[in-house]
Amino acid sequence: MLELLYATGIRVSELIGLDLDHVNLSVGFIRCSSRNKERIIPIYPAAVRALADYIDHVRPQMIEHPDERALFVNMSGERMSRQGFWKIIKHYQEKAGIQKDITPHTLRHSFAAHLLENGADLRSIQEMLGHADISSTQIYAQLVNQKLKDVYTKAHPRA
Repeated sequence: MLELLYATGIRVSELIGLDLDHVNLSVGFIRCSSRNKERIIPIYPAAVRALADYIDHVRPQMIEHPDERALFVNMSGERMSRQGFWKIIKHYQEKAGIQKDITPHTLRHSFAAHLLENGADLRSIQEMLGHADISSTQIYAQLVNQKLKDVYTKAHPRA
């Protein structure tokens, strides 16, 4: 779940709303629905492998009813809840010894910031995040601009 959130930047509600038929591992994308909109989001190979491993080896042991369509299920074999996923994040935050508060939105934010830092355009990021207005996406550009300013200040001999 963590790998998929970072790979796609989807919202937690979208993550827990995913069904098996929303995933196409052979092509490497998920189909995500939110607010009466649908978008196709690519996923990188490591996320495809993690998801395939979960679908093939973990999920079958967790589901109680073979007709369960939810991609991510809890220990009772039912669709994962927001609260259940929150507990997972907090568990791994603690296990990793991370002092800063980590939320599901942290992974969404990291997804967008890392794409922008590596050359993705704002319009593509807007589409992947499902933002209706580009102004919601522009905050990430401001973060990258600040990083560039910091690099300039540290590296330029006359700065």
